[in-house]
Amino acid sequence: MMGRIVISLSVVLLTLNPAAAAPAADKNAEKFLQHVIEGNLAEIQLGKLAQEKSMDDGIRAFGDMLATDHSAGNEKAMQVATSLGVNTPTEPNKTQKATYDRLSKLSGSAFDRQFAKMMVDDHKKDIREFEKESKSSNAQVAQFAKDTLPTLREHLEAAQSLAKVKSAAR
Repeated sequence: MMGRIVISLSVVLLTLNPAAAAPAADKNAEKFLQHVIEGNLAEIQLGKLAQEKSMDDGIRAFGDMLATDHSAGNEKAMQVATSLGVNTPTEPNKTQKATYDRLSKLSGSAFDRQFAKMMVDDHKKDIREFEKESKSSNAQVAQFAKDTLPTLREHLEAAQSLAKVKSAAR
């Protein structure tokens, strides 16, 4: 009789809190998702900054692409994080904020060069992290990473193209 009460209580608790039934994220998956969300929020802000600060049509278009793609990517990251019970950040981390502040003080070709170089470096690092997580033991995280890689590679290609033009224009 006691066993039935425990089972019934578990069913009631899962019905009241369906998230409790979701598989929990391991620490690596949790850190990755939090880092991704912070990164997406930073890229959205930087994309908007590029649209405001740059006089270069290519940089502004890239900024628009960043803001659009990282907004969509953040929605997906938030869905995965929520389904795994991961606490989600609401703003970029301190380092990302400092980068934004540094870039926001630049203008013209100085802004364009630094922005393009930073985007190349950032997207190379992101691709390495996403490639690693695409092999995660958490199937949701692995699939999210695999699905995101093509967009990150497209961003890297565009940033590299812009960086070449900007460094040649010195």
